[in-house]
Amino acid sequence: MRTGHRTGWAAEEFADVDLGDQRLNARLARICESFSESPESPINQACEDWAETKAAYRFFQNKKADVREILAAHRRKTVARASRHETVLAIQDTSYCVYSSHPKTEGLGRMSLKKGKNVEKIYSNGLVMHTCLAVTTGGLPLGLLAQKIFARKLRPEKQRRSAAGRHVQDVLPVEEKETYRWLETLMTAEGAVGDTRMVTVCDREADFYDLFKLSDQMGARVLVRASADRTVNRRSRYAEKGVGKLWDHLRSQPGAGSFTVDIPKKNKTKHSKARDARSATVTVRFAPFLMNPPRNHPKHGCEELPDIDMSAVYVVEPKPPADEDPLEWMLLTNLPVKSLDEAREKVRWYCLRWRIEMYFKVLKSGLKVEACRLAHAERLMRYLTVMSIVAWRLFMITIMARTDPTTPCTALLADHEWRVLFLRVNRNQKLPESVPTIAEAVTWVARLGGFLARDGDGPPGTVTLWRGWKRLADLTDGWSLAIQPNTYG
Repeated sequence: MRTGHRTGWAAEEFADVDLGDQRLNARLARICESFSESPESPINQACEDWAETKAAYRFFQNKKADVREILAAHRRKTVARASRHETVLAIQDTSYCVYSSHPKTEGLGRMSLKKGKNVEKIYSNGLVMHTCLAVTTGGLPLGLLAQKIFARKLRPEKQRRSAAGRHVQDVLPVEEKETYRWLETLMTAEGAVGDTRMVTVCDREADFYDLFKLSDQMGARVLVRASADRTVNRRSRYAEKGVGKLWDHLRSQPGAGSFTVDIPKKNKTKHSKARDARSATVTVRFAPFLMNPPRNHPKHGCEELPDIDMSAVYVVEPKPPADEDPLEWMLLTNLPVKSLDEAREKVRWYCLRWRIEMYFKVLKSGLKVEACRLAHAERLMRYLTVMSIVAWRLFMITIMARTDPTTPCTALLADHEWRVLFLRVNRNQKLPESVPTIAEAVTWVARLGGFLARDGDGPPGTVTLWRGWKRLADLTDGWSLAIQPNTYG
C-alpha cells in the first residue's frame, strides 16, 4: 500500500465540492489522484489495494455522487483560471463513447454511426458526451466549462417523419431536438465566466440559425465553421432580388492577403483518409452579411425571427500539395472583422479548435474509458465525468510545457517531487539552486517514460508523459517511505 505524499492537485481542485458527505468529497479527490497517477490502468489497477478498489466502485454506484456538483466544483476552478486571461475560447464538440462490446451494461443509448460515403449504417450502444473546453488564446486548456453525457433514444423509423413526409427534425422546435445541447452549453458557459471575454468556437455541426439567434440575444461571441451554403442578405422572407449564396458572396470579395496555417497530423479512420502534418499557405477574404432565418423554420408564425448581422472569413489554399485536399474554411462570427489582422485572429482561434479533438483522444485512447465495465449507464456517467477532469489535467500538463515553458515547475510539482525527478534523471549532478522551469521538468518526466530528448526530436507525446508520470509517482512514494521513521526499531 502506498503511504507516500500525493500531488494533492485533486484535493485543491475539489476543495469546495459538496456531495452531501465529507467522505464522498474526500473519496472523489483520492479517485482522481489515483487515476491521474495510473492513467492507462483500469479501476482495479489504478487503486492502491482491494479496499481502495471497492471504495471506488461504491463511489460510482452512489447516487449522491452527483455529476452536476462534481462538474460545478471543477467549473468554478476553471473560471478562476480563466479570469487571469483577457480572452478565453470556449470550444464545444461532441464525442461518442461506444460500449457495444459490453452487452450486459444497462441503460445505454442506441447510436447510429453512419458517417461517410462508404460506411454502412451501423447501430452501436453507448453514450453521447458533449463538452465545452476552456482554452486560452495561446492554446493552454484551462478546464471544462460544461459537459452533458446522455444516452440517446432513437425514435422508431415510422415516427421519424411527419404526416407531410418531412423528417421530424425539420418540424420540431430546437428545444425538442438533440442539437439543443449546443444552446444549453452556450448558456451554461456564458453564465459562468463573469467579466472574462469568452468566444464560443464550434465546428460545422453547430452551424444552425438558432445558435446564432441565441448568441445575438445574449450578446455572446461565437465563431463557427459554416456547413450550409445558405441564402444571405434577404431583406424579407420571400425576397428574390438582391440575395445571394454565402460562398458566392465571399468569393466576390477582393483578396485581403495570405498567411500560413499549421495543419496537424490526422490518422486514417473508416470515415476519412490519413493526413500528414504540414503548413498551408492560404488566401483570405472577409465580408459582413445578413443571416436570415430559414424559410421553413418551425417558429415562423409564433414569434418574430430576426435577421442577424454577421461576418464571414473565407480561407482557401490555392496551391495544395499534389496528394492533399486543399484547406477551405468558411468561418462565421458575430465579432467585427474589418482588417486582415482581425481575420487572421479568427482563423488562429479556429485552429485551436483541434485542442478539443486532442482532449478526446487523451480521454478515449489514453485513459481507455470505453474499456470500463461498470454495469449501468448511470455509473458510467459518473466515471466519465471524473475521467474527463483527469484527462484535462493530463492534457494540460502536456500542453503547458509548450505554451508556458518558463513557468517554475513548482506550479505543477511539489518541492520534493521535482528534487526526486532531477536526481533520478540527472545522476551524479547536484540539485540546482533555483527551481527548474516547467519545460525542463516535463522533459525529465518524459525521459522517465522513454523519451530520448535527442536534438531534432519533437516535443514528447502524451503517452510518453503518462508513463513517466506514473514512474515519478512510484519514485516519490518510495522516497516518502524511505524517510519515514523506522517503526520496527
